[in-house]
Amino acid sequence: MNVIYNLKPHHIVELCKLYKREWWTNTRTLEETQQCVTGSQICIGLVNEDDSLEGFARVLTDFTFKALIFDVIVSENSRKCGLGDKLINLIKDHPQLSTVKSFELYCLPELQLFYKEHGFTTDVGDINLMRCTNV
Repeated sequence: MNVIYNLKPHHIVELCKLYKREWWTNTRTLEETQQCVTGSQICIGLVNEDDSLEGFARVLTDFTFKALIFDVIVSENSRKCGLGDKLINLIKDHPQLSTVKSFELYCLPELQLFYKEHGFTTDVGDINLMRCTNV
């Protein structure tokens, strides 16, 4: 797999297709996919030898205190091959994020073990996730 940091237009289309296959992203449009990629400070793609997108993750950050990881996704036919591990390691080892104090993310309970293996913890004190939906 090759690592890319700038997605070409066809990669955006492929990312949107990956999003359509997951319950947590299946309502995203191509336009929204383009906007979220453009609005993220760091995007990492994993492409195969045919330049097809097989994995993706993005980061929103202040480059000092926090880096919030979003959309860690791997195509169904490339799962169980270590691509999720590779994406997380590429983020944590990214030169622009070397001085960030903490990496944070949201995940389902069934993914906690995966992220714990990368040093993440659910022990964040009394912090609660809060949301205000913008209609």
